[in-house]
Amino acid sequence: MRTLAIESVPSLTTDQMREVDRIMIEDLHIELIQMMENAGRGLADLAMRRFAPASVVVLAGPGGNGGGGLVAARHLANRGAVLSVVASSADHEMTPAAAHQLDILRRMGLKIADDPGPAELVVDALIGYSFRGDPVGRVAKLIEWANAANEPVLALDVPSGLDATSGRAATPSIAATATLTLALPKVGLLSAHEVGELYLADISVPPLVYERIGIPVPKLFTEDGLVELRRGPLP
Repeated sequence: MRTLAIESVPSLTTDQMREVDRIMIEDLHIELIQMMENAGRGLADLAMRRFAPASVVVLAGPGGNGGGGLVAARHLANRGAVLSVVASSADHEMTPAAAHQLDILRRMGLKIADDPGPAELVVDALIGYSFRGDPVGRVAKLIEWANAANEPVLALDVPSGLDATSGRAATPSIAATATLTLALPKVGLLSAHEVGELYLADISVPPLVYERIGIPVPKLFTEDGLVELRRGPLP
């Protein structure tokens, strides 16, 4: 896996990431479910490379972030990990794309649990980059469970509860062992200790998208679909 200094990679605010998603979907017709598949496959790949877990519990929210976690659950199960999936919302409260991914897991016969249990890795896919404020209710309880689990936590895009632009950690907020962010790093991830190790995944954003929002981006994924981003000088 290629390693880059985090300072050498452009970062995005929440509003800029929203515009990236809008251009992808509305202008280029690269659908959300395609990006979700790429994100989830990358997350599963990093989980196996970095942690090699025999068992995984996936905490999935109702939106796109949760959908990516559910895709990762499918790929991890296909690679031999024992999976348990805990959704933070009822099926009817999920977005259509996330509900579709959960339905696939049910059809595969994967365990959909009411409450999380022991596993060698916890995947945090509860809250995406657009969240504001403090998590409440079941989401807050799942975050607290993950932080108390004494197992490594791999967060998708941003640790749940962390403001993607300001880096402010809500109460509660996931304290991740590692975070796999998507497309480009979010500004709030650059110095927040809740992020842990930081990795970047290719979700197939064409260079044209960044050109339209005025951000020059180097070729990041010429060797691999995953890149490790490190703070400070590289060895």
